[in-house]
Amino acid sequence: MKSIQLLSGIALLVLGFTSCKDEKQEKAQKTVDSYVAYVDSVKNVAAEDLKADWKSVDAEYDKRAQEAELALADLKDKTAATEKVNASKIKYEEFKNEMTAVFAPPPAPSPKQQLRNALFGEGKIGDDMSFSWVNAQNIHSVYQQFVHTVENNKDSYSREDWDEIKLLYEALDSRKNTVEKEGLTAEDNRKIAGLKIKFAPMYTVNRMGAKSEENRDAKK
Repeated sequence: MKSIQLLSGIALLVLGFTSCKDEKQEKAQKTVDSYVAYVDSVKNVAAEDLKADWKSVDAEYDKRAQEAELALADLKDKTAATEKVNASKIKYEEFKNEMTAVFAPPPAPSPKQQLRNALFGEGKIGDDMSFSWVNAQNIHSVYQQFVHTVENNKDSYSREDWDEIKLLYEALDSRKNTVEKEGLTAEDNRKIAGLKIKFAPMYTVNRMGAKSEENRDAKK
């Protein structure tokens, strides 16, 4: 009788141990699957949404990745799970590199582009020097911004800046010849003429001054 009871007790212990072991493995597998699912879910989120909370997303990834690594030790068949974890690691690192490039601030525009942006507006004039956006309705305001910006900053321009300003001014004048045929009003034409009269001597005097200053600096 005692032998039967002893065997029954051993059987219960074995079952309990097996049950605990199975439960541990099941929990470990869920941890691995949760990690894999997290990586896949992050990749499906829009970049702009991720950008606002990227630190939290990345911190959560690190936490889940560590948990998944620890969980591998509790799995009987580690091969398949390890492959899944490693594949998700590679997938996330590639995605993280993509997001780093997306989130990085754009490179600062060159000094020449900064000058163009100041004279005409952000990105209005690029390397193609196209003035197609200038028309009979807005050309007066374009001239106005150009001349007033030059006037306000004339003391800070270098000789190279003045050469670029002259190039842009001539391109704007060329565009004016085109839009005059598109319904440029007499009033706007008169105002533009006044701005041109203001610009010409300002350019000549200050460009000469910048050249003289450059020569003095070269002799030091």
